[in-house]
Amino acid sequence: MLTVAYIGFGNSVVRYHLPYVERRTDYINVKYIYRRAEDRETAEEQERETWYPDITFTTDIDEVMTDEEVNLIVINSPDAFHVAYTMQALEHGKNVLVEKPLALTSQEAKEVFAIAKEKGLLVMSNNNRRYDPDMRTLRQVIESGVLGDLVELESHYDYYRPGMEHNKRMGLLFGLQIHPIDQIIGQFGIPNRVHYDCRSIDNPGLADDYTDIDFYYDNGFKVIVKTSFFVKIKYPKFILHGKKGSFLVPDLGKISDEVHPPGPRVVSFDPYPEALAGTLSYIDDDGNEVNEKVPIVVGDYGIIYDNIRDVLAGKAEKIIKDEETVAVLEIIEAGVEAAKEAK
Repeated sequence: MLTVAYIGFGNSVVRYHLPYVERRTDYINVKYIYRRAEDRETAEEQERETWYPDITFTTDIDEVMTDEEVNLIVINSPDAFHVAYTMQALEHGKNVLVEKPLALTSQEAKEVFAIAKEKGLLVMSNNNRRYDPDMRTLRQVIESGVLGDLVELESHYDYYRPGMEHNKRMGLLFGLQIHPIDQIIGQFGIPNRVHYDCRSIDNPGLADDYTDIDFYYDNGFKVIVKTSFFVKIKYPKFILHGKKGSFLVPDLGKISDEVHPPGPRVVSFDPYPEALAGTLSYIDDDGNEVNEKVPIVVGDYGIIYDNIRDVLAGKAEKIIKDEETVAVLEIIEAGVEAAKEAK
């Protein structure tokens, strides 16, 4: 049994953790949610806590850390506190799942992993977007092999937010672009070479709100990861080309844009409508042209918890490898430096 304590109670916990954990009560028990006293002061915040009557809300971090039943701490605090809480949990003998970014530097991440290894504990970054519906659908087609040797993949994570012209700070690579970067590293591994076009359209040298990062792999395979806040018309999420054909995954919308009524978040596991299916076209082994629609695979962020259970039982390896997390942070660090120099 995983007995879980959350550090923090923001949108991350409510949207991306609890709805999936609640489908796994056969092996997960959420015992605590730790919150700072100042975060519980308003009537609205107190009301939110009543949505989860079976969870103990506490402002005593020691209560969480010293409880021998708790064997997994899930950290959802602001980014700047991720490492401090992780270290505290490790010192108390707890396994840790950390919201991205696991650390603010790749060096800090290396130090965290080294300590966890020394203590025989699990630390893993919650790179849950590997299990988005569009990414799971893309992975299914790649693994089918029908496209043959891969030539090029284009990944888009775009918005239309012209208000970004007022953004004069770095941070979007760590807070947003980290998702598509990790999806690529998780699927294809660490690239041989990376080219960076990271900058700001309106505030060059001051912000990192536009990225076009190219990953180069063996056999000429290239991945293009693009994020822009000036894309008004929906662009495909993924466009994949192989030597035998192509595959397109449409923009399925963003969870962060969804509006929900007050109360516990309910996640739908219903099939996606046919209108949102991916488009696949390829030449089969007999030389025939095949054109078909590929149903979108339903997303499931709880897969990470399934893996943690299996890792702790000695039945599996971590699906988000330490070296992958470090590589993503190194790429982001280099991207931020490129944005600072793009004047």
